[in-house]
Amino acid sequence: MKAGIVGLPNVGKSTLFNCLSNAKAQSANFPFCTIEPNIGVVNVPDPRLAKLESLVNPERVMPATVEIVDIAGLVKGASKGEGLGNQFLANIRETDAILHVLRCFDNDNIVHVDGSVDPIRDKETIDMELQLKDLETTEKKLDKVKRAAKTGNKEAQAEEAVLLKIKNGLESGVSVRALEFSDEDYEDYVKPLQFITDKPVMYVCNVDEGAANTGNAYVEQVREAVKDEHAEVLVLAVGTEADINELEDYEERQMFLEDIGLDEPGSAKLIRAAYKLLNQQTYFTAGVKEVRAWTVTVGATAPQAAGVIHTDFEKGFIRAEVIAYDDYVSYGSEAKVKEAGKMRVEGKNYIVKDGDVMHFLFNV
Repeated sequence: MKAGIVGLPNVGKSTLFNCLSNAKAQSANFPFCTIEPNIGVVNVPDPRLAKLESLVNPERVMPATVEIVDIAGLVKGASKGEGLGNQFLANIRETDAILHVLRCFDNDNIVHVDGSVDPIRDKETIDMELQLKDLETTEKKLDKVKRAAKTGNKEAQAEEAVLLKIKNGLESGVSVRALEFSDEDYEDYVKPLQFITDKPVMYVCNVDEGAANTGNAYVEQVREAVKDEHAEVLVLAVGTEADINELEDYEERQMFLEDIGLDEPGSAKLIRAAYKLLNQQTYFTAGVKEVRAWTVTVGATAPQAAGVIHTDFEKGFIRAEVIAYDDYVSYGSEAKVKEAGKMRVEGKNYIVKDGDVMHFLFNV
């Protein structure tokens, strides 16, 4: 699962990507410095992992990861191929969620592609280009469906109605994710077309250091503009995050954070928020060889969780031994959890909960 960082040129996308991944993407004060999408595999900060490590004392610890993609800056006209439009739109289509970076700071030394700072205008520029691309997808599909609908095909008529609703929405500037569909219509007619504006989105307001804790007037404008989108708004001083990232010493980092009134780097909050945006959750395996965080989709069953470790585990799944994370921590070891009768044995229909400590029995 991948989250793509998008935005206009020079809003701080590549600097943010560097902070998240430490894979130093070129960062320069001009548009299109990120030509190929850079991909970083980022560890998901999770204090539960450190706690399990302290209890189990394993040989190694493996955190969960999330893929972050830094995509070239988009400009007006991208849906018609302007700038790196076609490439941008192809790259974003391959991601599962969107981290939309908006410039919410004033700095005369950093050029804005449109000449002034206005995060709402910037957001609308990108929204419009993505909506135009989705409109193109809708119209192509409608052309095919209409012919079948005219013959009286009930399935085609149902699909035509859904596509017309999408077309009308997009033409009015409404993204697919903001439209209401029945579960059946969504699964049958909307989901297969992989609309860009149907992807879950989080708005990242890039502010200066003074606004890292409280935000500013630009951030309030963004919050007001997206209040009907059910989208999270995260405030991040990307330049400051880059400075924190340069500090090698943990104590120095903590002192820096305290000075600006933060309890942890904003990038850690962003990674966890991206993980959640992708509808992912974590379960753990804990043994002397390894304590590890594994990633599963919210709603995954025990066999599906086992399959993340190895496909054979899913095929030959017999049962799962499950300990709730809080029980593991309060009793202090697997043996004591068992003694207290707090370990559960679960079958194929068990829905994994975030934080479960699991052990699988299987037969191949």
